[in-house]
Amino acid sequence: MELIPTQEEVIALLRKTGALRDGFFAYPNGMFSNRYLQMALAFRNHQDQKMLSVALSRLIRRNAEIRAAIPRLSIVAPAVAGLPVAYGICEALHARRVYWAEKQNAAEPLRFRQFLEQEPGEKVLLVDDVLRSGKNLLQMKNLCEENGVEVTGIATVISQPNPDTVDFGDLPRFHLATIESAYYGTREEWPHLKPGEEPVRIWV
Repeated sequence: MELIPTQEEVIALLRKTGALRDGFFAYPNGMFSNRYLQMALAFRNHQDQKMLSVALSRLIRRNAEIRAAIPRLSIVAPAVAGLPVAYGICEALHARRVYWAEKQNAAEPLRFRQFLEQEPGEKVLLVDDVLRSGKNLLQMKNLCEENGVEVTGIATVISQPNPDTVDFGDLPRFHLATIESAYYGTREEWPHLKPGEEPVRIWV
């Protein structure tokens, strides 16, 4: 495998670890899809997680503006699922620090833990395991900018866009592979539906 794996190599790793599966899946947002991706399964092997994080860091280094900011760059995740990647990238880049936001419940916005304060003018790179709708990353971006922080880019191991994916405009985005999935609004729209077939329901 090269320093930056190809799309095919990343997909092969996801399938090998069971992180990427084909089938009939029902997501919590009401959509149905032919693919399910759970990056936590790919991160069970530390060497796989490290390889993916280091490879992603190499893509990030190609951006001259971010590369120049690395000594004072903070790596920020919108949820704990992105922490393995965030810490991996921070270590590989020798960036300044890592921190993250959380939600008390699904109805509340993202927020930082008590006493965690961002510094005005601080430069941050937003990092997560997967970009699907991008709504949490957008919340994180808005929260950072409200605090006077400069968001330099968004890095995710995988891009798996869906019909609701946010447009981040000119903000630099980095990912190792793109997974194209088919999405359906109702169970009956599933083109391969068999009598009595039920989808596998995804918890989160």
